Amino acid sequence: MLRNGSVAVTIVTYNSGRFIRRCLESVLDQRFPLDDIVVVDNGSHDGTPDILEGFEGRVRVVYNEENLGFAAAQNQAIAMTSAEWVLVLNPDALLMPGFIASLVSAGEAEPEIGTVCGKLLSMSPDFHLPSPAIFDSTGIFFTPTLRHFDRGSGQVDRGEYDRFEYVFGATGAAALYRRKMIEDVKVAGEFYDPDFFVYREDADVAWRAQLLGWKCLYVPVARGYHVRTATPANRKHLPREINMHSVKNRFLLRIKNATPRVFWRHALSMAARDSLVMLACLTREFYSLKAFALVWKLLPRAIAKRSAIMRRRRVSDSQIEQWFGYKPASLPADHIWSRAFAAKAKAASASQ
Repeated sequence: MLRNGSVAVTIVTYNSGRFIRRCLESVLDQRFPLDDIVVVDNGSHDGTPDILEGFEGRVRVVYNEENLGFAAAQNQAIAMTSAEWVLVLNPDALLMPGFIASLVSAGEAEPEIGTVCGKLLSMSPDFHLPSPAIFDSTGIFFTPTLRHFDRGSGQVDRGEYDRFEYVFGATGAAALYRRKMIEDVKVAGEFYDPDFFVYREDADVAWRAQLLGWKCLYVPVARGYHVRTATPANRKHLPREINMHSVKNRFLLRIKNATPRVFWRHALSMAARDSLVMLACLTREFYSLKAFALVWKLLPRAIAKRSAIMRRRRVSDSQIEQWFGYKPASLPADHIWSRAFAAKAKAASASQ
């Protein structure tokens, strides 16, 4: 039985020894009682398991013999929990003590809120915090080329993202998901799509959730830090496997979730971008050509998943189309702050 407001934290590690200790310490320092903390290690060989052993008294740890991919391992971790809310967290994230409490208070304000995200700021791999603060993510948005980006990424925080807003979705670096939504948006029993393996699986969940009528709320008072390595500008320095999966998943994402009106309305922009991607694969990034063979191989499964999603779609074309633009799209949610504050005050008085 779910307890209202209960939270589990799930983390997947793969050669994350540089970050995981600080990440777990920030989770354990949260000013919110956590029902569960689960870490699934995907066959790390950099000393990560040795670090995790030191937390086993306070954290449940599973050691996979091989790298199953982020998506499958997160599904594995989530299935081990039963809390009402699940915070999916990257090991290279660092949370301020009130992060989880702020997300939960805001998310509890409306039952239609299925995802909650906070203000993530950039952090260097050696945990240096830039001054002035630079955004990592304030939620994700989609462009007419059907690419997704993190709102504010790389920009100095000048207060432009200090309001409560509904956004398209949350970055998988730190996303709080309602259990009811997790169960509702599953396809073939899977929350994250294992065919994605790694990269863009958070955008896939966000798009699916939007199609099924769930809201994503951005909460600026919840603050954390994140080391972001996978960016378009940093592509040449990323592992080849990640780049290949990035190419593969851009097509799987669209096949599964793009409604006909979204597809045809943005067909020219999308085709222009796809041409650049294919040209880059043919001239520079030869190893990513494998992505096209994998898309073909996975196509029947992707189409079957699309059919399952579209049969249950609950929103209109116009509701979906409003999220695709060259500027980050959002909807005001200022009323959430007053509701969340009122609920928090009521709970505090009841406990006295």
